[in-house]
Amino acid sequence: MCGRFSLIDSPEVQWLCTTLGIQLYGDYESGDIAPGGTIAIIHERAGERLVSSATWWLFLDQENLKPNYRYASFNSRSDKLSNKRAIAYKPFRESRCLIPASAFVEGLGDKKTYHKIELENSAIAFGGIYKEYLNRKSGELVYSASIITLPPLAGPWSEIHPKSMPLMLDFEDEDLVSRWLDPGNQDVEQFAALLQPAIIKPMKVTKIDKPSRWNPIEESFMIVK
Repeated sequence: MCGRFSLIDSPEVQWLCTTLGIQLYGDYESGDIAPGGTIAIIHERAGERLVSSATWWLFLDQENLKPNYRYASFNSRSDKLSNKRAIAYKPFRESRCLIPASAFVEGLGDKKTYHKIELENSAIAFGGIYKEYLNRKSGELVYSASIITLPPLAGPWSEIHPKSMPLMLDFEDEDLVSRWLDPGNQDVEQFAALLQPAIIKPMKVTKIDKPSRWNPIEESFMIVK
């Protein structure tokens, strides 16, 4: 994943909130969210579904609770989730989350070709993981999070981002969402099929000039199942 997404108020995002039984406030809205920024995560504690602010960088410095830039942990590769030495191993089993978005940006890797990706008539629920850190001064919990990335999808996707694609979950599948958010559910083998690249809903793809600007420069096209 290139490393930028947006979350804006829209009927699609409002439907996501209604479906998941949560509220997103204006503080979470942004037309351009970059790694290290503040994002919203949807998670569960004691059977209650919550929305919390998190730093979009899983591994934080223990002293200042800022992103530890020695390790690029805003994404977590799916093939690392079974590695017991990986930072994502324990969160994948104990603290999974959803990360709501309106659209995201992918780069081809040539530092000049970028596309905005949206789901047709739908918001996005990235499959993510999170960690809890204790602020030693205030005693408050601080959250960090990462988006799980999958192997690349064959076909047209190879002209968008040939290295990977983000995990996107069907937030209208209540059984799946419940199992994903349940911190007591450590049977991750049941999620194996989700870690294979797939298109859950038709994608609207638009070529843009720069990741931080999101300005369209060509007509949009669709990628369907």
